[in-house]
Amino acid sequence: MVQIMALWLPILLSAVIVFAASSVIHMFLTYHSTDYDQLPNEASVMEGMRNAGVQPGNYAYPWCASMKEMGSSEMLEKYNKGPVGTAVVWPNGPPAMGKLLIQWFVFSLLVGVMVAYMTGRTLSAGEEYWAVFRVAGTVAFLCYGFAQIIESIWWGRKWSTTAKNLFDAFVYGSLTAGSFAGFWPA
Repeated sequence: MVQIMALWLPILLSAVIVFAASSVIHMFLTYHSTDYDQLPNEASVMEGMRNAGVQPGNYAYPWCASMKEMGSSEMLEKYNKGPVGTAVVWPNGPPAMGKLLIQWFVFSLLVGVMVAYMTGRTLSAGEEYWAVFRVAGTVAFLCYGFAQIIESIWWGRKWSTTAKNLFDAFVYGSLTAGSFAGFWPA
């Protein structure tokens, strides 16, 4: 067993490397450019939302208050008429990238802590590189990737976007695994 504090360097290093890799993926590679589509007649839809006083939050449309109401003839008519979906509305103004990037880095640190915990409880000091790589990489991939699947199942995210996010998770998991395997205590 290896204590988490003995793994502070790979925790920090993996977060920095994943942060850098995600920056490269999102700023220089173009495969995420099709993750979102533009609304038809965007200007009038946005104007309608402004006029309706839509505030930041998570919305479902058509909205119903209960499962019982979901089966009512009125709701079924709304569902059949469409559109049906969900929307996340952010506060007005450009996205607060600094805040979002800090949250992403903190999340990557938390993934590193989880990887350290699971790998440290599973393996002993002096384990071979590939044994550490396998355990750390699996835990990191699960942390970065599997929650993405829920977005397609329950929230309608395109499966192609989820597949790209799972590829990203594989990259992040591999980089995390390399950080832990390379700096595993002797």
